[in-house]
Amino acid sequence: MRSVCENAVRRYQGWATLICLLAMLMAGTASLEAKDKKKKEPAAPPQKNLLELLDYSKIVWPNPPAITRIKYLSYFSGEKRDTKAPQKKSAWMDRLSGAAVGQASPSEKLFFQLVRPYGIGVDTQGRIYIADEKVLAVFIYNPETGQVELIKNGQHAHFKLITGLTLDDGDTLFVSDSALRHVLVFDKQHKVQASISQGLASPAGLAVDNENRLLYVADSELDQVLVYDVDPPYNLLRTMGKPGTKHEATTPGDFSRPTNVAVDKDGNLYVADTFNDRIEIFDADGNFVRTFGKAGDGPGYFARPKGVAIDSDGHVWVADAVQDRVQVFTPEGQLLIWMGGHGLLPGMFSTAAGLAIDKNNRVLTSEQYPGRVQIFRYFTDAEAQAEKDRRDAAEKEKRAGGPAAKQAATANPAATPPK
Repeated sequence: MRSVCENAVRRYQGWATLICLLAMLMAGTASLEAKDKKKKEPAAPPQKNLLELLDYSKIVWPNPPAITRIKYLSYFSGEKRDTKAPQKKSAWMDRLSGAAVGQASPSEKLFFQLVRPYGIGVDTQGRIYIADEKVLAVFIYNPETGQVELIKNGQHAHFKLITGLTLDDGDTLFVSDSALRHVLVFDKQHKVQASISQGLASPAGLAVDNENRLLYVADSELDQVLVYDVDPPYNLLRTMGKPGTKHEATTPGDFSRPTNVAVDKDGNLYVADTFNDRIEIFDADGNFVRTFGKAGDGPGYFARPKGVAIDSDGHVWVADAVQDRVQVFTPEGQLLIWMGGHGLLPGMFSTAAGLAIDKNNRVLTSEQYPGRVQIFRYFTDAEAQAEKDRRDAAEKEKRAGGPAAKQAATANPAATPPK
């Protein structure tokens, strides 16, 4: 009886083993079929973020049907990764160095992103230069090709707290370092040529008067603007503003924490007198001309103005770091238009800082906390007048029933991006 039972158990175990082998074989076949099916299926396209889904062509100021004067174009935030590139297997050297699967290996390229951009400028080729206080690098962005170069700390220069930035008409680059108390001078090949330090304590915003060959440096610690020769040996010519006031000076022609400067085509200097919430204007000889603005949150008022720039029509653009808006004034201080507000969407700002306008009427703004530069297009008074004339002519033809009536609804030429 015992042997019969043992034989039955052996038979049962044999059948169980066979069933297990069959189940494993079927599971392996199903797994292979699933893998083959997965290979044949096209990869799902990457999901787009909100900024990629927006229709940028509709972001204009003022709102239609008014004639467009400012148009949003694009933004820049740093080097772009090629997300479509196949993921490489970790090299034996990476494994030897201890890089785990899924971690960045020592052999991978390090991508640079804007973190706290401030000073901004444009060279004669249309490339945009941005000084980043946190990354300690100058980003050089080509908006036509998307290519990015960098002037890096420890490799091309020594930086500690870079703030302001400007270029002259020969593409000589000037970068202020507030911590090292000097302005570095770079040639066209981005090699350091000189250092300007005479009289400086905490240099910030910079501007060049190409006609009179002057370099203006706003020093927020001294409450002064210092004026140098823009060419070697970069002599200190004069200072503007009363020193030693402990940021309490309010008299016209003096400053309290000046942060940024700009020069118009006539050589007039515009200073963002930040702690006094105003813009001060001087002629090319340093004589005080006028001031406009005061503290407040209404239209035309300021709450820590920083970036300042002059467009081709002589209008004064001012970036407000607290109210996160850009306002445009006449040289006399009359408010013309404003844009912005707190936020991360296109045309909004978060701690607006730098401001520049190039010869192609591109307006460039930097923001310190989202780490980006926004690019806008300014439409000049002449372009706006041409559009008004076109609309008036179309309306006249329409009333007369002429052939131009069919063209009356054509798109605003001002909405066409610059070449």
